[in-house]
Amino acid sequence: MTYQTPYAEFQFAKPISTFNFQKAKQAPTLHNFIPSLGMTLIDASTQVAVDALLSPARSRACFINAHCCNTARKDRAYAAAVASADFRLPDGIGVELAAKMSGETLEQNLNGTDFIPDLLKEAARRSMSVFLLGGSAGTADAAAARLMRDIPGLRIAGAANGFADMADTSGVISNINESEADILLVALGVPLQDVWLAENESRLSPGLLLGVGAFFDFCAGNVTRAPKIIRKARMEWGWRLLMEPRRMAHRYLIGNAKFLAHAFWRENVGVNRADILRRALDLTISVSALFTLSPLFIVLAILQKLDSNGPVFYVQSRVGKDGALFNMLKFRSMYVGAHKQHAALAASSEREGLCFKSKSDSRVTRLGRFLRATSIDELPQIINVLRGEMSVVGPRPALPSEVAAYPPRALDRLTVKPGITGVWQVAGRADIGFEKMIDMDIAYTRSRTILLDFVLIFLTFRAVTSGRGAY
Repeated sequence: MTYQTPYAEFQFAKPISTFNFQKAKQAPTLHNFIPSLGMTLIDASTQVAVDALLSPARSRACFINAHCCNTARKDRAYAAAVASADFRLPDGIGVELAAKMSGETLEQNLNGTDFIPDLLKEAARRSMSVFLLGGSAGTADAAAARLMRDIPGLRIAGAANGFADMADTSGVISNINESEADILLVALGVPLQDVWLAENESRLSPGLLLGVGAFFDFCAGNVTRAPKIIRKARMEWGWRLLMEPRRMAHRYLIGNAKFLAHAFWRENVGVNRADILRRALDLTISVSALFTLSPLFIVLAILQKLDSNGPVFYVQSRVGKDGALFNMLKFRSMYVGAHKQHAALAASSEREGLCFKSKSDSRVTRLGRFLRATSIDELPQIINVLRGEMSVVGPRPALPSEVAAYPPRALDRLTVKPGITGVWQVAGRADIGFEKMIDMDIAYTRSRTILLDFVLIFLTFRAVTSGRGAY
């Protein structure tokens, strides 16, 4: 029988009725269908998601990240396990970006390593017990000891490792059921953990069945988590890549690019071929740059904190294609509160026209001057490119106040996505006056081609190394 899963069309040996894909206990308001992924995910805060998973109704849940989606496209059993789960929790920036491709904004990233402790704290408050299954020999026991130390009142009903103990499936299931655990956490990695839970769901008595990946390894100290500052900057994947380059390189450098390309393809079936090629170019360059530059991002995040108080990134509202507003990202190059001095410094602008630029801007930090001179402060905009808000090549995104003062002809530059680089950037950046910049951008929007984009990307490297107009 043929069944269209969230990933591809697969042939199942058994009738589809053997898979319970639509469970009555699902709360429709809790879920959000993401077209670019072809599936529904929990779209809620941590507390709401915890309450849903710990409800009296029996349920099976899984985390969904880019690696999970890639695996599901190749593994029919895992695809079925994901499709038949009661809850799918969004885990990671890749899923968040895929949602944005569909115009959706998920309320919270329910990263497993952060979410599960919150789940277990609430379980302890409700006097619910948990059984830990998986990991190498001794890992589940070590994780149990750590969790009981960190979460007062948590009841561990039992623990078993994921190798020798699981050789006897019936035996380990009997141990789990005899423990009378309310929650079963299984750490076998994707796809094994979710396939095992789906296959044995009817034989297991715990009310909540949840695959948790490397969570036991983190708890047991086998794997070190990124420092908090790195996690706050949403760069934990970069840390894991640095810690385990051989194992993680294929997953992050190649796997995430495949994931985003597939999500984009699902979302843009029927779109103009040139637009698809341009978006494919954007995804290829931005994904490659993001993962290649992740060590630099981590170092800069640390230097930011050492140099001055404030966030690592500066988020500013800019005007995108067709006048749509979006939040543009940059590495912060000014002191906190610098925007309040903008009006007072406007007269000192060294650039003709609307856009303020000054080589001696006192609001710029020491590190900020280096970031601006090298254009490194613009690098986080590759995340805007991934989100589909910007393109690699295009007119620079303007401030709403600047667009409000545009002459009518300047509005033509809003007919395409703004870019990280473009004609005026390679021609001299801030040394180019406003009127000339508009002429360049309008000429680009009327004659842009993929070949021209490649040429401008190539010329950008020369412009960056020369440093002309960067301040």
